[in-house]
Amino acid sequence: MKIPGIPTKREEQIYQLTTLVAGGFALGEVLDKLARAAVEITSASACSIRLLDDETGELKMRSTFGLSDEYRNKGPVTKDDPVIKAAFAGEAVIIDDMRDDSRVRYKEASKREGIISQLTVAMQFKNTSVGVLRLYRPRIGGFTEDDIALARSVASQCAVAITNAKYYAKAIQGEQVAQQVRLASIIQRRMIPETAPKMPGLEIAASYKPCFGVGGDLYDFIKLDADNLAIAIADVIGKGIPAALTMSSFRGMIRAYADGGHKRHTMVEIIRKLNNSACDECRDGEFITFFYAIINTKEPSITYCNCGHEPGLLWRGDKIRELKKGGLVLGVTKETGYEIETVELKNNDRLLFYTDGLIDAVNFDGKTWGISNLYKTFKLCAKGSARQIVNDILTLRRRFIGLARQTDDTSIVAVKVSDKHG
Repeated sequence: MKIPGIPTKREEQIYQLTTLVAGGFALGEVLDKLARAAVEITSASACSIRLLDDETGELKMRSTFGLSDEYRNKGPVTKDDPVIKAAFAGEAVIIDDMRDDSRVRYKEASKREGIISQLTVAMQFKNTSVGVLRLYRPRIGGFTEDDIALARSVASQCAVAITNAKYYAKAIQGEQVAQQVRLASIIQRRMIPETAPKMPGLEIAASYKPCFGVGGDLYDFIKLDADNLAIAIADVIGKGIPAALTMSSFRGMIRAYADGGHKRHTMVEIIRKLNNSACDECRDGEFITFFYAIINTKEPSITYCNCGHEPGLLWRGDKIRELKKGGLVLGVTKETGYEIETVELKNNDRLLFYTDGLIDAVNFDGKTWGISNLYKTFKLCAKGSARQIVNDILTLRRRFIGLARQTDDTSIVAVKVSDKHG
């Protein structure tokens, strides 16, 4: 029986997943732990993780749990396999009986192994497939929607671990610190989405302007279902590569909790879990400012929590309202509370989310662009499209600061609300 306020064993296991990818850079060890965790969480009998070889097109077995060496080495699997094709297209592929399914190439090997049903999901990084995660059971059928959500969460963590390990491995092969910084910067920028998912009644534009080194800015969009879109924007306060890697891990945590988790947990519970993870991962002098919002396009409304971040801005009828309900920054203490606010949205509302690099920009005279200039500029351009708002704000800020070198990254997200759902 579930006791209110006490996490179940499965919830605790899911929480532990988010700490694995930040524990080190030995990819094999991390993948082995993720394969084992996937089996324990879903009550499957076995798991395999295959990574895509870009040169050969084959998916090489990199980690398994509960499978024999004979099955591991049964033969090649390529990206042209029908199950792999479907998984790479975004499907969660369930095979109820591997012994009698035309899509299964190695039926006899499956019989000898004693595995009957199979669930396959892709591991994707920035919409690019890097491999597949497979779960097996010794009986016909049995995989549920809950299993699919959990498998996707594990796959998301695997993708982050793989990407971090690949770029880190390049950086440590005899290269200098400058090269390590450059590679860390590549990781960071590739995690910033270029576009948002299409949602009825929403027009979204965003921009990320990095400085010369690595930093801790992050924004992300997660389509929770047909009516709900999560928008996350954060800034890891710290220095250099550690801050960038903390941001990478934090992005994985957000996606793991949001993918299906929003239906099982309240926003407060999700924020608390993220704060607990941040407290475990952040070192001295590090913390994370975070603004998390879910826009419901059906109601329509925005439900948000501001964790020590710059307030989100809601423009309506030439007036600006600050969205600042929330609590303390993440990563300082686990003993903190958070407030959630839901605000009704109306046709032609505009929303703006940003990191402090936007307003803290300085010109050659040492003057800061500041919040007052942001408010003034937002009001001037608010009636335009989401893309026009982003472009106009960045253009007018550039006129103010000129060519003065900045010391902080800038992230900005604009949303236009419309009652047109066609």
